[in-house]
Amino acid sequence: MERKNEMKSKIFKRNAIILTVIAFVCVAVYLNWSYAGDSNDSAVSDDTVLSGKDEGIAEESSELYFNSADQTSREEELTVSSAISDYFATARLTRGQARDSAVTVLRETMETESISPQASEQALAEISALAEYTVAEAEIETLIKAKGFADCVVFLDEDSAIVAVPAPQEGLSSVSVSRITDIILSETGLSTTQIKIIEVK
Repeated sequence: MERKNEMKSKIFKRNAIILTVIAFVCVAVYLNWSYAGDSNDSAVSDDTVLSGKDEGIAEESSELYFNSADQTSREEELTVSSAISDYFATARLTRGQARDSAVTVLRETMETESISPQASEQALAEISALAEYTVAEAEIETLIKAKGFADCVVFLDEDSAIVAVPAPQEGLSSVSVSRITDIILSETGLSTTQIKIIEVK
């Protein structure tokens, strides 16, 4: 009995570590967006746009594209767009790698001969939850892009949603914030206070 309890404790600790690693990966990506880039034009604002003052409704074209008055501005626009694309590609890759690693460890845990039925069920439930997050993230990203955003990446967990979208230098309009928020609310059971929108510039 003592050995069985010890095994359960080890498995519980391992699963806790897995979830912690996933959380740290998401935080690391968020911090990278927030603080990397003061030296270039693709810095990310970490202000919570949900609680910002109403800045009025900007034209939709200004939400997705950088205005250019001359050739130099157009060249800068292309550079910024490329940098932003790199952010989203890196974020998706990091998210996918973290999920894959977590699922691998959980499956190995389930295949352990000495694992208890309860621990096996818990591991299976965690794998199922990760799969659901992955599907929901893809659906939300598709819906947000359908609203006119050039790109986006979503991070979901049990009690929060982090959404990164490209934004003009003046920031997202209240209409854009509302559209993104409404999509997340309709696709998840989260509240507005659990939603974080990051502006990628």
